[in-house]
Amino acid sequence: MSEANPPIVHALDPDRPDRHFVCPEPFDPAAEEVLPPARQREMMAGYWRLVWWKLRRHKLAVGSGVVLILLYLVVAFAEVLAPYPLGSRDTDHIYAPPQSVHLFHDGAFIGPYVYPLDYTLDMVRLKREYAPDTTRPQPLRFFCAGLPYRFWGLFEANVHLVCPPEGGTLFLLGTDRLGQDMASRLMHGTRVSMTVGLIGIAISFVIGVTLGGMAGYFGGWVDAVVQRMIEILRSLPELPLWMALSAAVPVTWSPIVVFFCITLILGLIDWPGLARAVRSKLLALREEDYVTAAQLIGARPARIIGRHLLPNFSSHLIASVTLSIPGMILGETALSFLGLGLRPPVTSWGVMLTEAQNIEAVVLYPWLMTPMLAVMVAVLAFNFLGDGLRDAADPYD
Repeated sequence: MSEANPPIVHALDPDRPDRHFVCPEPFDPAAEEVLPPARQREMMAGYWRLVWWKLRRHKLAVGSGVVLILLYLVVAFAEVLAPYPLGSRDTDHIYAPPQSVHLFHDGAFIGPYVYPLDYTLDMVRLKREYAPDTTRPQPLRFFCAGLPYRFWGLFEANVHLVCPPEGGTLFLLGTDRLGQDMASRLMHGTRVSMTVGLIGIAISFVIGVTLGGMAGYFGGWVDAVVQRMIEILRSLPELPLWMALSAAVPVTWSPIVVFFCITLILGLIDWPGLARAVRSKLLALREEDYVTAAQLIGARPARIIGRHLLPNFSSHLIASVTLSIPGMILGETALSFLGLGLRPPVTSWGVMLTEAQNIEAVVLYPWLMTPMLAVMVAVLAFNFLGDGLRDAADPYD
């Protein structure tokens, strides 16, 4: 104890002076420990700000988020980014190999350019042999007027980010058996494949949150019915079920209708996992005091679930949704690869991979497997981002 503030002695019993306690010295604000500014800012921050701060420290998740942003920029501007419009063919360059982009020619910098491809027909193996003509560099054109297209099918345009050289070609990922540019098809396929995941998970999210919320909040026979539905769907093998439902879609329907049917099928099958997670959370939260208070003032169950219960684990829902989208993408790719999903003229990663069913074509023209790399990148990016969101969902760890 300091001499300036001597301890204060209080007697507990006047008849027993030996029984007493010592009061600690008075509170001195100047002697109080001061927290570092970073710690003070963390204690004053809201929940979502803490989630964001923790997510930023997960470098792999942040990098995956950047990759996904770039993929969805391709979804939004596929026609502008693609050198060729969808459906464009060059019959003089069937199964052409990828062209490399160069900057220097004979030691001189001339900017991005490609060499034209010359081909000869090998009559022994019945194969086209392509060889670059290294004597004729052809500079690329940027922000140029190229072949016309309909932007999102709404209006005519012809502006491209990069165009083939005048009188030349630009096949960054080679061409397929019809002479279509693989890079352009891959960009257009990104729009379909990445959109299938978003629409499918939106359907799954609505069904899973609704049924899981009802089961967790009401319990009783409602919970029993929902649980039996989940168990029945979980007992069915997913791929054969997808194949059976997709095969039931008439081939005479338009590509847009088939697209929405495939997304509906994927969403209707994927909801049980999310519903079970929502149910388990609501079973624990419905006993909280604030739920009882909301019930006493007459709040309806839908309002209690939507305004009070679901926001308490919304970050976990976001992480679950992020981890479910890759399953949607893989489902569409598998169905289209087997010929039971989307069909030409619609272009998706799965539709492009149908040409890889011929092992001989894959051995001779390995660039046909490029869509598989796109699927891997998208799935890994979603998984890494979902892991980061799941770790950041509890920022008080």
